[in-house]
Amino acid sequence: MVLSSPDLLALDFDGVICNGLQEYFQVAWETYCTVWKREDKVPPEAIAQRFGPLRAVIETGWEMPILIHGLVKGLDDETLFGQWNTVKRGLIKECPIDGPHLGEALDRCRDHWIKTDLDGWLELHQFYPGILEQLQRWLNEELPLFIITTKEARFARQLLEQAGITMPKSTIFGKGEHRPKWQTLALLSDIEDVRQVWFVEDRLLTLHSVADQPELAGIGLFLADWGYNRPSDRQSAKDSKNIHLIDLDQFNGKFDSWLAP
Repeated sequence: MVLSSPDLLALDFDGVICNGLQEYFQVAWETYCTVWKREDKVPPEAIAQRFGPLRAVIETGWEMPILIHGLVKGLDDETLFGQWNTVKRGLIKECPIDGPHLGEALDRCRDHWIKTDLDGWLELHQFYPGILEQLQRWLNEELPLFIITTKEARFARQLLEQAGITMPKSTIFGKGEHRPKWQTLALLSDIEDVRQVWFVEDRLLTLHSVADQPELAGIGLFLADWGYNRPSDRQSAKDSKNIHLIDLDQFNGKFDSWLAP
């Protein structure tokens, strides 16, 4: 049973707290051009436009250059949406390096950008309206607040600090943890005196992976409708017994509104 409010709140970062879609595309495109040794480094406008909606299929950062490779090859959106897990296995075989090394290449690209043009990098990230104020309210109220992201934790921390939000290093779990989000949630659920954990995520499949764990049956699961998801994802959350669909106004309001039908 999900209680009416949490005593520990866990949040995804990209697509819940911050919209970094422009930065994602730029970093993914540059990484793609570097790894595949593409001479023409000007991204076709159609590729950039299609990348945005397709961001919903991405679970970890190294998949983004793989998605771009699929777009450049001419794969249609329906195939990429509906068969991504199968398609990406074929696309990675065509990559000059494997997934982990592709992720490292992506991070190097991002690090270089931050080092040489921090202001330009920051400008391509936008915190969703009201989010920073809500985070600060929760921190002021001393609500145990955690971030679970597939991004490098240091990138998420840097963005938050630049925006004036300081969180303890131990409360941001990034891809360096090398475990699925549900395992991190299981660890948080075991913290002494924690009765109710709520988790906000914008990727429906991630929420399903949590809901599939019997030991996590009591966690409150919320799909952020302002994030990187599709109308069909939002409808699925509406129809689910385990997942609650919330909008940005609810997120920025009191917890009792989150469970409202």
